[in-house]
Amino acid sequence: MNSIKEITAKDRKGNAVPLSGYVGEVVLIVNTAIKSPYTPQYKELNALYDKYHSQGFAILDFPSNQPTKSCPGTDDMVHQFCKDNYNTEFPRFKKVKVSGDGADPLYKYLTEKFPGDITEDFTKFLVNKIGKVVARFSAETPFSEIEDKIKEMI
Repeated sequence: MNSIKEITAKDRKGNAVPLSGYVGEVVLIVNTAIKSPYTPQYKELNALYDKYHSQGFAILDFPSNQPTKSCPGTDDMVHQFCKDNYNTEFPRFKKVKVSGDGADPLYKYLTEKFPGDITEDFTKFLVNKIGKVVARFSAETPFSEIEDKIKEMI
């Protein structure tokens, strides 16, 4: 596999979403959780989305109960939590496994390009306009650093 454009993900309702639809945009892919110490990052993610979406930037939110079991509930419950508490507007997908047996194909691809287990919620992968993964950020990475990379690529 050479880019995310070869992958199809499922939206929170289970519909197939070809990620090729995001080619031409800079994309930040995030494994999220609603009961994580990092959950307040939704506020900063939403600010990035609001600031750069009209310039060709997208955030793809992949809730996951891995690695910390911090994302209980159904896909609809997770979505409602994010809307109610953080007013998020970016696309949210079906909950996925991010590592181990049964890992989602997208996360298999991401961790092949930037090796290493995903050991924390809110690990972020930055994808360029042609669908290639160009950076990986931990939950501890300052948002200013992530924003600088986004601005370079838009």
